[in-house]
Amino acid sequence: MFHFIGQVFNALIARPIFNLLIIIIALLPGHNLGVAIIIFTIIVRMAMFPLLKKQLHHAAAMKRLQPELRRIKKEAAGDRQKEAALMQELYKEKEVNPFGSIWIILVQLPILIGLYQAISKLINKPEELFTHTYAWVQHLPYMESIAGNTNALNETLVGTVDLTRHAIEKTGIYWPAMILVVVSVAVQYFQSRQLLMQDKSARSLRQIFRDSAAGKQVDQSEVQAATSRFTLIFIPFMLFIFSINLPSALSLYWLVGGLVALAQQTYILKKDVQEMEATVDAQPVEAEIISPQPKPKKKASKKRKNVK
Repeated sequence: MFHFIGQVFNALIARPIFNLLIIIIALLPGHNLGVAIIIFTIIVRMAMFPLLKKQLHHAAAMKRLQPELRRIKKEAAGDRQKEAALMQELYKEKEVNPFGSIWIILVQLPILIGLYQAISKLINKPEELFTHTYAWVQHLPYMESIAGNTNALNETLVGTVDLTRHAIEKTGIYWPAMILVVVSVAVQYFQSRQLLMQDKSARSLRQIFRDSAAGKQVDQSEVQAATSRFTLIFIPFMLFIFSINLPSALSLYWLVGGLVALAQQTYILKKDVQEMEATVDAQPVEAEIISPQPKPKKKASKKRKNVK
């Protein structure tokens, strides 16, 4: 079963992504791996833009519902069944799926795995250039020129960083790769921070767990917010630990992907604000219409007729 799933994944995702990267290298003047990864990452991120847009809109909708969810929490007063029913009613009214972002992430995950495999294969097993590429790709002029010597592949970032080397090696720190790692981690941090709703009065995850252990009631929305703040630091930290032991080509991919995603997020969020302001400006202002009071009629003066 797992073998069949692996074959399907390779045929539908991993192999097409690998061939896309090879085509870019073959057609690119200078055939530089670093420049090819940059172009490759931009293409993939632009293709994933609709998914990112949907994910950000869903996250924004969930943020706007937080005051309502807190109100429901107080209204339910510990009645879990009533709380769940009120929440479902609110989600239905606002047309929001609380698990919508999970499905969006699951759709993106196979693409990210395919990207990782493609770059890893190209760096660690360059001889597989001719076993995983399509037949017509193998007949491209550049591919025919390196058919007998895969070592001819330019595996640098325009001659500045050897993308096959790790940030930490047996001989010490390879600083060009380490710089890529640090910058990619910083971009990941700012990318996540941009989506985090700031609340200075919010409690930490440790404080929440401490209160929960003491038997105090814990607000689930507060737990989710605290978890988001924790992952803001945890994910970049894990990315750093993971990246220093991998070829720097992957750090270049994460750096470019993070920069493109940050620019996309900024564009989407700014556009959303503009659309909301335009909607508010377009709303007609309801003013009290005061109908003019009828003027009092003047009494006609009776003229006395002179009787002759």
